[in-house]
Amino acid sequence: MLKALSGKLKESLFSVIPVVVIVLILYITPFLNLSGKELITFLICSVLLIVGIALFNLGADISMSPMGSYMGTGLTKSRNLKLLLSVTFFMGLLITIAEPDLAVLAAQVKDLFHETLLIAIVGIGVGLFLLMAVLKIIFNKPLSMLLMLFYMLLFALAALMMEGGKSGFIPLCFDSGGVTTGPITVPFIMALGLGIASTIGGHDAGENSFGLVALCSVGPVAAVMILALGANGHINYSLPDYSIEAALGEGVVHLLLEKALEVTRALGLIVVFFVIMQHFVLKLPADRIKHIFVGIVYAFFGTVLFLSAVTAGYMPVGFKIGAELAGGNTGFLIAFAFVIGAVTVLAEPAVHVLNKQVEEVTGGTVTKRSMMVALSIGVGVSIGLSIIRAIYGFSILYYLIPGYFISLALSFFVPGIYTAIAFDSGGVASGPLTSGFILPMIIGVCAILQGEANIMSYAFGIVAMVAMTPLITIQALGFKAIAAQAVRERIVMKRILDSDDEQIIYFDAQ
Repeated sequence: MLKALSGKLKESLFSVIPVVVIVLILYITPFLNLSGKELITFLICSVLLIVGIALFNLGADISMSPMGSYMGTGLTKSRNLKLLLSVTFFMGLLITIAEPDLAVLAAQVKDLFHETLLIAIVGIGVGLFLLMAVLKIIFNKPLSMLLMLFYMLLFALAALMMEGGKSGFIPLCFDSGGVTTGPITVPFIMALGLGIASTIGGHDAGENSFGLVALCSVGPVAAVMILALGANGHINYSLPDYSIEAALGEGVVHLLLEKALEVTRALGLIVVFFVIMQHFVLKLPADRIKHIFVGIVYAFFGTVLFLSAVTAGYMPVGFKIGAELAGGNTGFLIAFAFVIGAVTVLAEPAVHVLNKQVEEVTGGTVTKRSMMVALSIGVGVSIGLSIIRAIYGFSILYYLIPGYFISLALSFFVPGIYTAIAFDSGGVASGPLTSGFILPMIIGVCAILQGEANIMSYAFGIVAMVAMTPLITIQALGFKAIAAQAVRERIVMKRILDSDDEQIIYFDAQ
């Protein structure tokens, strides 16, 4: 176990160090003026972040992923479709209700939607679409056609919102799809799909194991759009206090306890589901159960440290970077946004879980390194484009409509597994570090350049952008693989055809 933890610490160290180095470089230039307290807090939180990511990734490997896989396998082997679909729906509903990021979103728009109502509606949306994702695996339906249908529905709802004067809600609606796929639920949901697909089998089992996160990201967007169409008035957004003093509030211990409560609520529902399934369906041996619960402890402490570090150190520094760079050269700001976006995704915990599963399922055809490069480029581009939108102030639909059109068009030219991986990657890449570091940075830019009143329209939507661009880059990776294979096959055929046909071997028949 210590050897595994050491490996995870090394991996997380190389993930977080690029972000720290970039902030330190800015600190010694005139572009960023951090106080000593802010710098020390940021550095301490970076250490906590490294430890938190390592503990989480280790816990996910030995608990979250096996739990999801065992449940998917056990439910499928029971051959009880009603039980499988019922458990899937309620699992999606309850896990979403417990997601801390969703509670934060609901609190920001409580003047428009009652918090409990919003959380319940979004939970129902996730439950229904998780159920649809399971049906897709069972009946082996192509993911690209389902995504085409559902995104056409979303853009139709967006058109109705614009017609009804609700365009300011659109970024918030698309961001809601990202906040429901947090670091705790993603490994579990992905492993659930893998367990169901591997049990059903078939030549498309690898492809079918992906796509659950992608479909679960659609339900919340549709749910919030429907709520927004019936809402009255405008979004009342007030700029939060991003100072370190406000982040720490009543002290470090209070912050840790607050995050521990949030993680307990989210992780507890998954554990309860697993215990019930173990009693009635799975019947796993005691040594496996013990191993899983040890992993849960690792995942718990890792997530608490991760979320606390982001809240106390990364949100205040992210906001200050955005606010101070906004007053300088816009070209430098856009270039910086690309770089910081490309390295930030390295520190998202669930990204490493996805990359590991992709490499295993594809048998090394899609490596962790190629996945990480594609994700880094995609997220970097999305942050750069989001900064441009914050600078010039235009609708996010100018990005989303052509972006999803390209993504869905590519799905007809690449193998289905690349499409499934790409759409899952979008949901995974938009994790808590995006909302806890990148979003405050863009809010800082928008507050200076567009004013507080326009933050909801031009700063929000960053989660949607981070979720969209990997769809293009990863499918482009698949397109490149196909093209390279076609070229190799053509070269081989050319060599065969150009070979000397007159060289005939005669056998002496005796």
